[in-house]
Amino acid sequence: MMDVARLAGVSHQTVSRVLNEHKNVSEQTRLKVRAAIAELGYRPDRAARALVTGTSQVIGVVAQNSSLYGPASMLTAFEEAAQATGFAVNVGSVRSLDERSITEAVERHLDQRVAGLVVIAPVASAGPALAHLPADVPLVTIDGDPERSSTLVTVDQVAGAKAATKYLLDAGHQAVWHISGPSDWFDAAGRIRGWEAALKEAGVEIPPLLTGDWSAGSGYRNGQLLARLPDVTAVFTANDHIALGLLRALNEHGRKVPGDVSIIGFDDVPEAAYFTPPLTTVRPDFAAVAAATLELLITQIESGTSEIGTRRTIAPTLIERDSVARPA
Repeated sequence: MMDVARLAGVSHQTVSRVLNEHKNVSEQTRLKVRAAIAELGYRPDRAARALVTGTSQVIGVVAQNSSLYGPASMLTAFEEAAQATGFAVNVGSVRSLDERSITEAVERHLDQRVAGLVVIAPVASAGPALAHLPADVPLVTIDGDPERSSTLVTVDQVAGAKAATKYLLDAGHQAVWHISGPSDWFDAAGRIRGWEAALKEAGVEIPPLLTGDWSAGSGYRNGQLLARLPDVTAVFTANDHIALGLLRALNEHGRKVPGDVSIIGFDDVPEAAYFTPPLTTVRPDFAAVAAATLELLITQIESGTSEIGTRRTIAPTLIERDSVARPA
């Protein structure tokens, strides 16, 4: 605080008044103090120092306010894992995973003296904010950019997609189409890579990529095209909701599943076993991701050192049901 006061040319009492939003401070002085705080990177009580002392039993989580099954399930799994080890979880929900939203959520967490941070960052727009987070704060990213050097825990999207595609090829299908998730999602990109890799390894031509948005509606819209192509006998969808929309489109066009077209999804939503037919899908191990994240974060909290670059990739499991058969 004294450093801020010297730089701003005011007393430390004035700095305190600004920090406490005291009304008896001129706007010009307030701006000078805020500028000095920003230049010095000052934080009241230096929360980052408190983080490594173990004095806090609260973990701050930044996550998008989303009803999507994957992110919501990941958040629930982490909350359960943290509570089992005696940590409370403070969730900072944001409407969008952009730089400003993530930075503001992190600031709120640090002001509350959390022990460490977890950011669920499955989209590319989160990258700039993560690059500028305080280096001395224990931090683990879930489903973040695999190309960044940050500590990361993620589902092995590539392996899951390869397993799904290979399962369809092994069933005798000569081509496997794919309806992907949004282009700015790392999960979607990984599933595309796995699908392509399996087809290349089998020496099979890669069909044109169809893009969805995680919704059943996007599966239905793409399904209207696929249902009109008689050579389409197998489709791997980026998630189960896309598969649901595809099932309806095929049904409307008289294409039977799995008699005419085999389908595999991803996520294993609770309803997947009750689709018609029950859906073969890839199940991420959210509990294992949560446990690995918590382990890495606690290690940082207790040691007072960050483990930048540490990676944990959790393998998913293929769940076999009734939506795949040999081609007619």
